[in-house]
Amino acid sequence: MARQIWRRRLRSFMRKAPWLVEMSLRLWRLQQPKVTLGAVGILFDAEGRVLLVEHTLHPQTPWGLPGGWVNRGEEPAAAVRRELQEELSINVIVGQVILIGVPFPNHLDTAFLCHTDDSVGTLSFELLDYGWFHLDELPRLLSFHYAALQQALTLTQDAHHDLDQ
Repeated sequence: MARQIWRRRLRSFMRKAPWLVEMSLRLWRLQQPKVTLGAVGILFDAEGRVLLVEHTLHPQTPWGLPGGWVNRGEEPAAAVRRELQEELSINVIVGQVILIGVPFPNHLDTAFLCHTDDSVGTLSFELLDYGWFHLDELPRLLSFHYAALQQALTLTQDAHHDLDQ
């Protein structure tokens, strides 16, 4: 009972001083961890090979799924579309989310299944090369990229199985 009275008084006070609520939220946000967001696309060709790119800026694990950082206010799917256009000069249709993970502290990655009829065009300065890889011939990948590929395979195999029935 006393707790309810206290809550009502607090609510009444906050209604009279909405600026205090806003200030409290801003202070709370300053103490929260800052997180970056990345988005990658998974593209398979007709032979079941996956598109990987060799990044200039990733010396430890240069090969990975194409993608990049999500800009402030940008939707992750739009970031994948933009990044593949910028890096590989291809237009993609971004499909379903395959995996969301935290590959390293304060960073969240999202992997999308993508489709295209385009061929890879001019590479951006961020990339050294690209290749279509059979899944048994993959180079060393970040664990998030490998897990996303495994999940995409499972989902695409399940979809093909459902179509066959």
